[in-house]
Amino acid sequence: MKVSAVFDIGKTNKKFFLFDENFRQVYKEYIQFEPVNDGDGDDCENLEAIQQWITTLFQKVCDNQEYDIKSLNFSAYGASFVHLGNDGKPVAPLYNYLKPIPEEFFQSFYDKYGGRLNVCRQTASPALGFLNSGLQLYWLKHQKPEVFERIKYALHLPQYLSYLFTKNPVSDYTSIGCHTTLWNFEKHDYHQWVYLEGIDKLLAPVVATDFHVKRSLHGRSIKVGVGIHDSSAALLPYIRSDHKPFLLISTGTWSIALNGFSHDHLSDQDLRYDCLNYMRTNGDPVRACRLFLGNEYRTQVQHLHQHFNKVYGYHRNIKFDEAIYKKLSSNYKRYFRFEHITLDRDIESVNYQIFESFEEAIHQLLLELVELQIQCIVRAIGNTKLKKIYIDGGFADNDLYVKMLHRRFPDFKLRTTKSPLGSALGAAIATSKPELNKKFLKKKYAMKKLV
Repeated sequence: MKVSAVFDIGKTNKKFFLFDENFRQVYKEYIQFEPVNDGDGDDCENLEAIQQWITTLFQKVCDNQEYDIKSLNFSAYGASFVHLGNDGKPVAPLYNYLKPIPEEFFQSFYDKYGGRLNVCRQTASPALGFLNSGLQLYWLKHQKPEVFERIKYALHLPQYLSYLFTKNPVSDYTSIGCHTTLWNFEKHDYHQWVYLEGIDKLLAPVVATDFHVKRSLHGRSIKVGVGIHDSSAALLPYIRSDHKPFLLISTGTWSIALNGFSHDHLSDQDLRYDCLNYMRTNGDPVRACRLFLGNEYRTQVQHLHQHFNKVYGYHRNIKFDEAIYKKLSSNYKRYFRFEHITLDRDIESVNYQIFESFEEAIHQLLLELVELQIQCIVRAIGNTKLKKIYIDGGFADNDLYVKMLHRRFPDFKLRTTKSPLGSALGAAIATSKPELNKKFLKKKYAMKKLV
């Protein structure tokens, strides 16, 4: 059986897939690894264990005569670098993008290069600490110069996974464009600070995300891709299948509204409200807006179960109730105090007594979250003329969320989609260059039309 192989490396789960020629999953394995210490007392990925698992598993699958592996690619989370020395081996830990760094350090960087808002606007990314992964290199240069001097190449994590098999150091647009603070979207080049600090000398040549090389691996001739950032990978099947402008809302812990058809530059106000740019595989910008939707929803739902004395999971069976919705929306007011979403004006405390039932309370919760989601959608759309929205991920199954959105966008075509393969399928598509159409989305993503 001819197959495409994909390693999908997330923060929690590390997965491996085989897809047949029709992109049907025919094999899957996954594993989790405990974090290790990065030498500063903070947790980081166990890079050595990940490498060992990847190389051992791939050899095992290659030894299985049932599968004829034609291509290999990688999707992985962004904002992470693997720093290689002259011998091609890591010289530093794979630092956690949530590593706590004093704010004064970042402020000194922004002061040096024209101010926080100016740099954020040019690089199309809010100030996110170590999530701005280019600042990890700046931090190494100024805080750990003995490590910095040993670096020959700093590879984004997806490209490092590819390097394990090709020994070909490259960068790709989707990783560069992942809120790194490296890229000047106004000039379509690395930002001036990257050159002034000499960081550019450590960054591998940029190639298109569909670039690949042939390698002989375990006696097989295999096309090896360069890897792709996971959010861009999740968007790719939609981009390849639907050529008319649309918005994709990728929901889960984060809800990210992705507009791959925008030509707008981000304003200062956009940046204040967590708008940023990703990049498509060809380097074109993807206007995006993030909302910590899933994390907030999970926290608030736990509180509701406790107050109403319900077994956790009760909320999953609640369907949209038109009467409750009309009652709450006709005299809309906020009641919930959010713990993970920062608002200009927040509620001091929640008075659950005002709700007649769990059902009414969760309708109110979704109503408030959807109001924020709408603001996020509007910012992501910007000036783009589009009338179609795809809803993907965990909230595509949330009846309240979907139907409330539908009522607020009556002139839009809303489609819910569901694919557990997500970024892995996008990585497989990136190396195959298939001709896709809307039938692909309907078939692979169980797409549903809202009426």
